Amino acid sequence: MVKDADDTTDTTDAAAVVERYLDRLVAHDWEAMAACLAEDVERVGPFGDTYSPRDPYVAFLAELMPALPGYSMRIDRILSAGRTVLVELTEVVDIGGSPLETPEALVFDLDAEGRIAHIAIYIQRLGEVPAMP
Repeated sequence: MVKDADDTTDTTDAAAVVERYLDRLVAHDWEAMAACLAEDVERVGPFGDTYSPRDPYVAFLAELMPALPGYSMRIDRILSAGRTVLVELTEVVDIGGSPLETPEALVFDLDAEGRIAHIAIYIQRLGEVPAMP
């Protein structure tokens, strides 16, 4: 266990909260997922879209996730330091019978109670690279 000098949350606990959040998200277990979130959580998406507080954010996910055909998530690695956790993952959805993979990095900040208070999502755009002038 590694502890941040200004923090009482060890990195093992912080990573476990984030892993539980992601696991319950994929399982569509909205109540257990919501329990991982601070009431005033803020989620900032890859296009600057923001959801806050917890209830509207959970409602957004509860509507979106079941509508994604063939959804799956592969976690490639998790790094944590104090109350900050970085997750590199790939989300997959079925588009027209073919899997579309989206590599992402998510940064989670936990509050003093060990709940997720902030989520920032960054995506890689796959495909053709635009020509340089």
